[in-house]
Amino acid sequence: MTSVQPALPPSLHSVLKSAVPYSIPLVERFRGIDVREGMVLSGPAGWGEFCPFEEYDDPTAGAWLATAIEACTVGWPVPVRDRIPINCTVPAVSAERAFEIVSGSGCRTAKVKVAEHPDSLAEDQARVEAVRAALGPGGAIRVDANARWDVDTAVRALRLLERAAGGLEYAEQPCRTIEELAVVRRRTGVRIAADESIRQAGDPLRVALSGAADIAVIKCTPLGGVRRALAVAAATGLPCVVSSALETSIGLAAQLALAGALPELDFACGLGTLSLLRADVLTPGESLRPVAGFISVPTGPPAPDPAALAAVQLPDPDRARWWHQRLARAAAHLPN
Repeated sequence: MTSVQPALPPSLHSVLKSAVPYSIPLVERFRGIDVREGMVLSGPAGWGEFCPFEEYDDPTAGAWLATAIEACTVGWPVPVRDRIPINCTVPAVSAERAFEIVSGSGCRTAKVKVAEHPDSLAEDQARVEAVRAALGPGGAIRVDANARWDVDTAVRALRLLERAAGGLEYAEQPCRTIEELAVVRRRTGVRIAADESIRQAGDPLRVALSGAADIAVIKCTPLGGVRRALAVAAATGLPCVVSSALETSIGLAAQLALAGALPELDFACGLGTLSLLRADVLTPGESLRPVAGFISVPTGPPAPDPAALAAVQLPDPDRARWWHQRLARAAAHLPN
């Protein structure tokens, strides 16, 4: 970290120096990974989390670091609600496993990952049917394709998945571009939620004005913090859903702070993702997991349990060094 230390104020230098790398196996393969890695950092206001995915470049990682620094140094805005409705997340698993996940979640909304590979449609339909069976007729189902379809594939897939679900609440980021989302929205009649497009649009309002989406998926972690995410949410002019970036409870607390501070919150949020991790940095009794489909908004950034953190601390010294070097590079790209 020596290359960036001279340019950092002493308080920020102290935050970076506190960083502890972690490594936590996943329950199911998710987003192409089996292990989640990152770092937790401490400062005068509490703890933050730095966990950009490995493929992200240094300027992108700088925004993730800004989120951690906000939590460590100034904390978050006062919430307007004290608990958040949660959707359970169903990875690209078998139909039988999907039924188990939803049945045991206590949630009335399920987000189902689809389009894991080019020939997954039959598997996706079976997974969605199993989720409907687990939820019953009153639950809500949303699907997330992570921008893996072209327009024609998305239109065909969403028609079949809507039938399998008995109605979809919405489809999240079925295609990559704003223009493609707008076409899919017109051709299917399925509500569209924009995720990656919100962050990549430059002007978030363009997503709404182009007719590309009905809902904005907001994640404070890649947007640079709760306050920046609130500004983006307002700029979209759309109803918002807050979603996690597969963090531990430390990072998840910031997402809950964002959901708690939004002026309106009409949909369940994708913040039940600790179920995807085999461990956490908080004790089981303190971990931010849904109870009866809700998670309470924390009053401030939580601190890790020392024993829990020690149990997941990254054991490989070379890999730990890689994370510290990445942290230093990200610090050189902190947004203004």
